[in-house]
Amino acid sequence: MTKKLVIIPTYNEKENIQKMLLRVINIGEDYNILIVDDGSPDGTAGLVKVIQGQYPNRIFLIERSGKLGLGTAYIAGFRYGLENNYDFIFEMDADFSHNPSDLPKLLAPLENGYDFSIGSRYVKGGGTKNWPLDREILSRGASLYVRMMTWMPIKDPTAGFICYKKEVLETIDLDKIKFKGYAFQIEMKFSARSLGFKSIEVPIIFTDRIEGSSKMSKGIISEAVLGVLKMKMKSFYASYKK
Repeated sequence: MTKKLVIIPTYNEKENIQKMLLRVINIGEDYNILIVDDGSPDGTAGLVKVIQGQYPNRIFLIERSGKLGLGTAYIAGFRYGLENNYDFIFEMDADFSHNPSDLPKLLAPLENGYDFSIGSRYVKGGGTKNWPLDREILSRGASLYVRMMTWMPIKDPTAGFICYKKEVLETIDLDKIKFKGYAFQIEMKFSARSLGFKSIEVPIIFTDRIEGSSKMSKGIISEAVLGVLKMKMKSFYASYKK
């Protein structure tokens, strides 16, 4: 049986975390969960420990001091997954914007020749639910901008619902992944494809959170815009030196 790890970063997700843990656990006995909590003042980590007590061999927790960012949370999770010999490593949100029932859909292509799969809002069959118009415009505009700048044939490059084969994360130099917000998601995809790994987009319906508060900020948006420019310039310089 292959080993699967679902990484879920958390910061103030007390309304969602226990329900999310139980939903993922029920997908299948070979799905383990790693929560990376950034010192949530609302007690999220304590609620994780309650469910962890029921599933001590399937739910794991990394507690960090302070809000250190989405990107560093996933890097910590990737390292944990590799150190513990997981074959497939997932990224997903805690707020049910990503449906746990879609986890097997993301896994399936990796068992048939692909190296990483992306839960995509913008391929046929995908979409969004309960999103305000301004956020829809922002997201689609960001996706277009990234495709134009990077030439990646990925319609949803900022997506955060991903499944990686361990070989992808073993090959990427995780020390060189520097971005923390949406730019992190772009940088990971760009790095993987630059190393020759094969990706596929799997349609999902992204549902805006019902409980808890969004972590979106102007800083995250500006990091994504400027981060893509820096990433492209770095790639161009590396190619020029060759």
